Amino acid sequence: MGFADDAKDALDATGKKIGRSLDDARERIEDKVDEVKADAKVRQAESDVKRAETERDVTYAKNEFKEDLRDDN
Repeated sequence: MGFADDAKDALDATGKKIGRSLDDARERIEDKVDEVKADAKVRQAESDVKRAETERDVTYAKNEFKEDLRDDN
């Protein structure tokens, strides 16, 4: 029975190790997904800032043009 018990223990240990490896792999994948999502949020925020700056610059240019038209009268 000693051999059977040793084999059973070895299989049990191997199963646990495989389970831990799968859990680690799953966690790594989830971590990578979280990183990609965070990077996407940053890119979106940067895009929003650039869009807002462009709108601001257009507004300044429009107002400056209108002011120049008023001064010509």
